[in-house]
Amino acid sequence: MAQIEFIDALSIDEGAREASELFESTFGFAPQGVWDAPGRVNLIGEHTDYNNGLCLPIALPHRTFIALSPREDTQVRVISTLSGGVVAQADLQDLEAGAVEGWAAYPIGVAWAMRERGGFGDKVRGFDAAFSSCVPLGGGLSSSAAMTCSTALALDDVFGLGYGSSDEGRVTLVNMAIASENEMAGAATGGLDQSASLRCQAGKALLLDCNPALSAVESVSQQDFDLDTLGLELLVLDTQAPHSLNDGQYAARRRVCEESAKALGVESLRVLADRINGLPQTERAVAVDALVSRLDSEEAKMRVRHVITEIGRVTEFVDAFKARDIKRAGELFNESHNSLRDDYEVTVPQLDVAVDVARANGAYGARMTGGGFGGSIIALVDKGQAAIIAQKIADEFESRSWNAPRALAVVASNPAERVR
Repeated sequence: MAQIEFIDALSIDEGAREASELFESTFGFAPQGVWDAPGRVNLIGEHTDYNNGLCLPIALPHRTFIALSPREDTQVRVISTLSGGVVAQADLQDLEAGAVEGWAAYPIGVAWAMRERGGFGDKVRGFDAAFSSCVPLGGGLSSSAAMTCSTALALDDVFGLGYGSSDEGRVTLVNMAIASENEMAGAATGGLDQSASLRCQAGKALLLDCNPALSAVESVSQQDFDLDTLGLELLVLDTQAPHSLNDGQYAARRRVCEESAKALGVESLRVLADRINGLPQTERAVAVDALVSRLDSEEAKMRVRHVITEIGRVTEFVDAFKARDIKRAGELFNESHNSLRDDYEVTVPQLDVAVDVARANGAYGARMTGGGFGGSIIALVDKGQAAIIAQKIADEFESRSWNAPRALAVVASNPAERVR
């Protein structure tokens, strides 16, 4: 039998204790407080965000903890349980975008963004911080957003900025976390991850509308996703297949979507998705076929078909779950993956095999999640079945001499918060 790593979430007490103990052993005094922020997984709505579409993330129970104390100067010292005992340092005074290298760019970048992009100036000073995390790295579960968002909330608290106490205020912190990742760390991000980490609620999925005409507050709503009461859990399985969006594949798909929208006479494919998904269910497939027939290349037809139908699947999934129609919710997971495999062509063999094994072993539905070309799948399963199905997938991977996957069983969890 293959070995599979099953990653349990740290309890709040465990995470807070680990971060606090690392802080005290490193800096020689107790932190002022401990905060945390979750990773995220997107339930459905893939490659729709840059088409002004819909996404549906949840916050994971797996979180990053930050023990922090403010300073009176502009010096920053940060350490992590994963940094090998090395303290990274920087001075916020005259710090420039991109000047911090490695993992420390993420938390230091938040303070820099608050001073330089948020207009808080000298209200935000230096700090000492220690991090502990159980958000898996490299699986597309937003470990970076968990770090930047926990930092943003902690700095907001200790410097008395007052944005963390309301959802509307948290939009400002989301923007600071985005600026840190984009400008200091040089990692492209559009805001889904940070919005999920700071704004999701326990038992809820965050319906995120990427229509630029909406304000940040108008663009989100909380949707029921209480798995516990339905006797369900969500298996998240990182295939540990090589995962990269930097080889031009992502950019190529985005370019095709933008060019297709222009050819069809609209600002974005979202406009066409709303028209088609507003039709009766029985008429939609014909309408999609008629629409894509106006495009010249087969590639464009495939990409547009995915985006139009995927945006529709997001609202259908919300409705199905609200009606407790788990069978239909699972079918929508399956339809999403099939579309990502066949029309958007962003899966790899490991993702497809993991999905197939999950479906064959009792999952209501399974799909890849994230940008694709590696990364993770999710499967909607009965409570207690996640570990069994994950083991089946691991056995199949071993038979193909693939990297062993790692797994998590999750429910929709709390947003970033102060825990000590």
